[in-house]
Amino acid sequence: MDNIVYVKEFGELPVNKKEILRYASAKETSIELDEKIDECIKEISLKSKVCFCEFPIKFYDDYIDLSFFKSQSKDLRKNLKDCSSIVLFCATVGFEIDRLIWRYSTVSPLKSLLFQAIGTERIESLCGAFNEYIKEEKRSLEKFTRPRFSAGYGDFPIEAQKDIIRVLDASRKIGVTLNESLLMSPSKSVTAIIGISDKNVCEDKKECEICKKKDCEYRRRNENT
Repeated sequence: MDNIVYVKEFGELPVNKKEILRYASAKETSIELDEKIDECIKEISLKSKVCFCEFPIKFYDDYIDLSFFKSQSKDLRKNLKDCSSIVLFCATVGFEIDRLIWRYSTVSPLKSLLFQAIGTERIESLCGAFNEYIKEEKRSLEKFTRPRFSAGYGDFPIEAQKDIIRVLDASRKIGVTLNESLLMSPSKSVTAIIGISDKNVCEDKKECEICKKKDCEYRRRNENT
């Protein structure tokens, strides 16, 4: 492993309107709402980027050495069981969504809400596309991936964001920064860890299934978790 941080750009990704409605907390759709979503989608032009790097990992009795960070998280340990390395990544769809959310916050609260939901759907779609990219890349080497795991999941502290942003040089690579409250800017950005293993275990398990935050307003309700 060369520990080089790579940057990958993604073009337009398929839009999932059902997810947009879910993130907007819309219980049902209508022709008017569907048209408004289309109107919002036509207004955006996103720059979807991911910076990433692979690191070897080692397990010890009371912590995991991720090379750039040591963690005592039991939930992360469970997720990375039998893994020999991780792909650490930071993904963003850029500042345009934030600007549109702010622009419409007073003149059209509905559009502001929809842009918020579209931004969430877009960053999740980007993370999904990157997951598939890494999955296929590793499969060609007869290796397998684990579901992505982010700081803030379970007992993996959100403070790990500082080390993740730092080691990926995310500010310079793709323009993602972290404030004192550990919130990322642009807001529609995600950092996560993907475990790499020689064993094919739970490769397609969804993130909601591994997250213990049962009261999340965006949690998928059709999953038995």
